[in-house]
Amino acid sequence: MIRAEDLPLGRRVAAFAFIALAYFFYAWSFNTVDVLRPYIAQDLGLDLQQVSYIYTAQAVGALIGAIVNAQLADRFGRRNALCLLMIAFGAALVSGALVTSLTQVLIQRFALGYFTGSMFAVAVGLYPGLFEQRRRGGLAGLLLCSYNLAVMLQGQAGRWFLDGDWKVLLWVGLVPILLAPLAYVFVPDDRKLVPWGGHSPGKLAKLPAAELFRPEYRGRTLLVISMTGLNFVAYQAFNGWHSTYLKDTLGFNGDGVGAVISATFFGSLVGSLAWGLIADRMGRRFDAISFVGAAALIVIYLTVPLGIGLRQVAAFVYGFFFSASVIWGPWLAELYPTHLRSTAGSLFNYGRIFSFLAPPLTAALSGTIGLPATMALGAPAFLLAALLWARLPETLSREPARSA
Repeated sequence: MIRAEDLPLGRRVAAFAFIALAYFFYAWSFNTVDVLRPYIAQDLGLDLQQVSYIYTAQAVGALIGAIVNAQLADRFGRRNALCLLMIAFGAALVSGALVTSLTQVLIQRFALGYFTGSMFAVAVGLYPGLFEQRRRGGLAGLLLCSYNLAVMLQGQAGRWFLDGDWKVLLWVGLVPILLAPLAYVFVPDDRKLVPWGGHSPGKLAKLPAAELFRPEYRGRTLLVISMTGLNFVAYQAFNGWHSTYLKDTLGFNGDGVGAVISATFFGSLVGSLAWGLIADRMGRRFDAISFVGAAALIVIYLTVPLGIGLRQVAAFVYGFFFSASVIWGPWLAELYPTHLRSTAGSLFNYGRIFSFLAPPLTAALSGTIGLPATMALGAPAFLLAALLWARLPETLSREPARSA
């Protein structure tokens, strides 16, 4: 065993950089479900209700993958899991260019969800243990930057390809397949590493997830699941239909859709850095205030007439606010014992249980009350999530941070 404190800074930074690169391609892969939703529907001849099931299939896969693969990662090594997941989700993304029916795309999206749904848990199991506590929020912000950068570039690529050969965005899955073996070059073996400031990992139970529901953890676990679930519901109610709203309700072309989507995730990129640093100084619970801002921006965005320029500004500010959940990664790692870090990180995806029915339900509601009113349901969901966020334990130590 070796302590994380004894690893050279350059080695730890290189490991984090590779994890962030893997996260970039995970984000690209997962978010094609929203960016490409109207184009998949058009290509396969699907109506609004049918295309809504695509996200549900991916979300079900993500939940199952998070539960199963996070426990396997804690047991057999998170570095091993990282390599295998990059190969698997890359192949699943590429297969999306070959589907020709609703059944095939649902299977493909389930597989993509299964493998991408584990990435958050595996990343949370790896990088927090490499650095001291008061650096983790900033690192989480950088990790989410890689996520948002992927979606921003996807939006920009959409300006060139969405009105033409949009399947080019799926062939990007070949890149993580080629990069995956480099995990063994850059990422230390977590099975031989003592996390920063901690002790040797404890002994895993036969079913690691069951430890999260032991009496001493059960209350916080249920709060975490409810909080993340409401976050997913809010995200799907608004972000999930954002490109459809821009294309079908406002009549934007591919260039306009890509520009607004990019603005949303540029705001999230800036916000992820800001909220991560704020959480390192003010505490993990302080960032809950951001969800109040996200709720307000949803109402403004859907009710105030805006030109494309102001719509991009509003989308940027909204993205800035909802990105504060960036701190959930290191926070989940701190709320539970170190040997359960990936299993604890998988709680983020347990929240998908709440969002399974969100796309088909919102699709049905849009036919009754209209798509803008349906998307506005994201506002109360964000407010409820903020209330639960504020009730969870604070984990930030008040000891001064060591210099890097």
